[in-house]
Amino acid sequence: MSWALVCAVGWVFVATATACLPMRLQYGPGLVLLFLAPVLVIWLGAAHGWLWSAIALLAFVSMFRNPLRYFLARARGLRVEGPQ
Repeated sequence: MSWALVCAVGWVFVATATACLPMRLQYGPGLVLLFLAPVLVIWLGAAHGWLWSAIALLAFVSMFRNPLRYFLARARGLRVEGPQ
């Protein structure tokens, strides 16, 4: 088993544990996971091929769709309101 796959499985376990935390405690670990995911996706692609990298990218976008929408809106200069 490659180190890329071991790290990907570890990332999944950390993401699952982070999701079980109360919302106010999810921001720190969630941001770290958000910024580590593209590195891990590229690493998986280099180690196992582009198909697995594409699958990992789709899973990443699916899990982080709301933060990605937020950052995209901010990058476009739109004002984004938080949850009520």
